[in-house]
Amino acid sequence: MLEHLQNFSGCLNGECLWTCIAAFVLGFVILGYNGAPFFLWALLGLAAVVGFGAPTWLVAAVLVIGVIGTVKPLRTALVSKGIMVLLAKLKFLPAISETERTAIEAGSTWMEAELFSGRPNFAKMMSQPYPKLTAEEQAFMDNQVNKLCQMIDDWEIWKTRRLPDAVWTFIRREKFLGMIIPKEYGGLGFSAYAHSEVIRKVASRSLAVTIYIMVPNSLGPAELLNHYGTDEQKKTMLPRLANGEDIPCFALTEPTAGSDAGSITAEGVLFKGADGKIMMRLNWNKRWITLAAISTLVGLAFRLRDPEKLLGGEVDLGITCAIIPASTKGVILGERHDPLGVPFHNCPTQGKDVEISVDAIIGGVKNAGKGWKMLMECLAAGRGISFPAQSVGNAQLLGRAVSAHALVRQQFGLSIGRFEGVQDSLAKVAGYSYILDALRLYTLSALDQGTKPAVVTAISKYHSTELARQISIHGMDIMGGAGISLGPRNLIGHSHIAAPVAITVEGANILTRTLMIFGQGALRAHPYAYSEVKALEAGDATAFDRAFWGHIGHVVRNAHRSVVLSITHGWLTPYAFGKGSTAIYYRRIAWVSASFAIMADIAMGSLGGMLKIKESITGRFADILSYMYICVAILKRYEEDGAKKEDLPIVHFAMAHLGAESQRAFDGIFENLPVPGLSWFFRTVIRSWSGLHLIGGDVSDSHVHKIANLVLDDVRIRELLTGGAFKPTKDGEQMKRLDDAVDLFRKVEGIEKKLRRARKEKKISKKPRMQMIADALAAGVITAEEKSQLEKWEVVRIDAIQVDSFTEAEYHRS
Repeated sequence: MLEHLQNFSGCLNGECLWTCIAAFVLGFVILGYNGAPFFLWALLGLAAVVGFGAPTWLVAAVLVIGVIGTVKPLRTALVSKGIMVLLAKLKFLPAISETERTAIEAGSTWMEAELFSGRPNFAKMMSQPYPKLTAEEQAFMDNQVNKLCQMIDDWEIWKTRRLPDAVWTFIRREKFLGMIIPKEYGGLGFSAYAHSEVIRKVASRSLAVTIYIMVPNSLGPAELLNHYGTDEQKKTMLPRLANGEDIPCFALTEPTAGSDAGSITAEGVLFKGADGKIMMRLNWNKRWITLAAISTLVGLAFRLRDPEKLLGGEVDLGITCAIIPASTKGVILGERHDPLGVPFHNCPTQGKDVEISVDAIIGGVKNAGKGWKMLMECLAAGRGISFPAQSVGNAQLLGRAVSAHALVRQQFGLSIGRFEGVQDSLAKVAGYSYILDALRLYTLSALDQGTKPAVVTAISKYHSTELARQISIHGMDIMGGAGISLGPRNLIGHSHIAAPVAITVEGANILTRTLMIFGQGALRAHPYAYSEVKALEAGDATAFDRAFWGHIGHVVRNAHRSVVLSITHGWLTPYAFGKGSTAIYYRRIAWVSASFAIMADIAMGSLGGMLKIKESITGRFADILSYMYICVAILKRYEEDGAKKEDLPIVHFAMAHLGAESQRAFDGIFENLPVPGLSWFFRTVIRSWSGLHLIGGDVSDSHVHKIANLVLDDVRIRELLTGGAFKPTKDGEQMKRLDDAVDLFRKVEGIEKKLRRARKEKKISKKPRMQMIADALAAGVITAEEKSQLEKWEVVRIDAIQVDSFTEAEYHRS
C-alpha cells in the first residue's frame, strides 16, 4: 500500500504540485475553522505527505500518529498520561484552594460560556425570555411603590440623617422587606425582575431609602433561610421578616477579612450545655454591617470548631452561617459608621462569648461548615439585582434632570445643551444609561429562569456601578454649580456623593473585575480548563485525555477563526445573525469571541498558574468578556423594544463605545502579555495587525452631537432613557419644575427662534430678557399672545434653574 501511495505521489509536479499545495492549505483552513475531529486531520496529513512525495518512513509515521490520535485508549495510555505527569511536575495548572473551588463551583454558567467558546450561538442567546411583570407585580409598582415615592423627602432624610417613622412603617407594613420571601411564608414572592423594578424606582427617588429595602432582600437571613433553612426555621422566622416585625442584618466583613472573606476570624466553638445539648460559644468583631444597629436578627458567618468532636467529624468544620437574636446576651450593637454621610445604618457589631444552640445554624447541624458554599451561591444571584437596579434608577433620575437642565438653562442666548462641550457629556449620559438598562434586563432574564450565573452577575454588578459613576461625573459636569449646591432642588448631588458605596460592597469592583469575571470565569466558563484541572488533581487519565484534546481542538479552531474573521472583519462567520443595521454587530461579536478565546488560551498556556495574580492582564480579559456580553444585551434590548429605527442612533453609539473599549483592552494585552520567546511578536506583529483590523473606534463627534440633540428634542427618546424614574406631581418638587419647564419650552421653541432671528437681523438688540421680549412685540416680531407665552416661560425657566441657599442657622442645622 505504501509503495502504491509513493507511486501516486510521483505524478505531482508543476501545476499539479501547486494544485496539491492549494488543496492542502484550503483543507487546513476549512478543518481548523470548523473544529474538525482528529481523524480528518490525520487524513489531511496523510494526503499531504503522500501528495508531496514524502519517503515511506514519513508516510508510515503519519499513519501511526493518526491511529494513536484517533483511538482514544491508545492516546490516553501513550500520550495523555505522560502529559499529565509533566504538567504535575511543572505545577503548570493553578493550585485551587478549597474556598476558591467553592466559589468557582457555586452557581452556574449562562451566555458567557457561549462567548468564551469562540463560536457563540446567537440564536440561543437572542431567544432568552425577556423579563415581564405579572399583573400583581405591576399593581404593586403602581400603588405601593408610587405611594412610597410620594412619601419620601430625600433632602429631609439627609438633613436629619434618619428615615422618617412614617416611611419606615409603610415599608415594613407593605412588605417591601419581604419581596424575596415566598407567599407561603407571608412574603410577596416577587420575581427577580419585579424585585429589581422596585429597587430601580425607589432609587430614582432616594438612595438612602433604597438601601433599607435592598439589604433585607439581598444576601442575608431571608435569602439564606429560603434556600437552606429547615422547615421549622422557615415557619418561625420568614413570616416575621416578611412583615417587618424582625429586621435582619448579615455580618460577614471583618477588619482583616474584606474581599478575602474566606479568612474570617469570627469563631464558634461547640460545647455541651448543662442539659447535655450541644451549644455554640461565639465571638466576633464585624464592621460595615448594614442595618446592624437596628436589627433584631443577626445573620453571622463564622468559622466553627468542634474540639471535643461532638459531631464526630473534624475539629475545624469550616465557615458556617447562623442566625442569632440580637437580644442574646453578649451581642453588642448600637454604634454606627458614617459612610460618606449617606444616611443609612452601617455599623460595627461584636459578640462576646455568645452562647446559643446549634439549632441556630441555618439548615441545622447538617449545614455546619457549608456556609461559604451557601454565601457564594446566594451572591451568584444577588449581585445581578440590587446594585444594577440602583444604578439604573440613579441614572434615570440624573438623565431626566440633566437633560431638562441642559435644555432650560441658557447662555449666550442658547440652551447649554446645544454647545458641543456639553453635548459630549450629555451623549455619554444617554448612551451609558441605555447600556445600563440593557445589561440589567438581560441578566434578569437568567435569574428569572432560575439560573445563578456568577460570572454574568459579577459583570452586571461591576459595569453597572462603574457606568453609574461615569454617568454621575458627566451629569455633574453639565449641571455645574447647580450640581454642587446641595438642597432640595439638587437631584443628583446625593447619588454622586454615594457612588463609591456601590463600588465597594458585595465584592469590591477591583476584585470583581480581576478575579471574579475572568480569574474565576476562565475556569468556570471555559469549555475545558476546569475539567483539565479536576482531572489532573484526581489523577483521572481518561477524563484528562478527553478535556486536554478537546482543549487542543478548541485552540486550533479559534486560532483559525480568529485569523479568518479578522481578515474578513467577521464576514465569513457561518453563524451570521441579525439583519439590517445591526447585522454588523453580530459579525463583530463573533470575531471578538474567536480572538478573545485564542488569546485567553495563549495567556493560560504562557502563564499557567501565575495568570490569576497577573491582574492587569486578567482585568483586560475581563473587560473584553464583559463588553461582548453587554453588546449582546444591547442587541437583545433593541429587538425586544420592537427594533425601532428611531432607537438605532443610541444603539450605534453604545456599540461603538463598547467596540472602542474592546479594542483598547486587546491592545493592552498585546503590549503586555508575557509569552516566553514571543512577547516581541505580540507587541509588534500582532499589535500592528490589530491596528489594521480594528474591532471598533471612538464615537465620532457628529454622532455624539446627534445623540445629544435627540435627547433634547425627541420626547420619545427622552422617555425611553429616563421615563422609568419617579415623576412627582406635587408643585414645588424640583423634578416637576424641570419637566414643566421642558413642556413649556417645546411650546415656545418656535417663538424663541423668532427672537434669535430678529437679533441676527438686528431688528432688536441684546437686552435683559423681559425688555427684549417687549422690544420684539413693538418691532412686530411676535404677537401679544406670543409675548405672554414667552414671559411665562421666562418665569418658569428662571425658577427651574434656581439653587438652594440657607441662613447661617439653617446651614448648621442641616
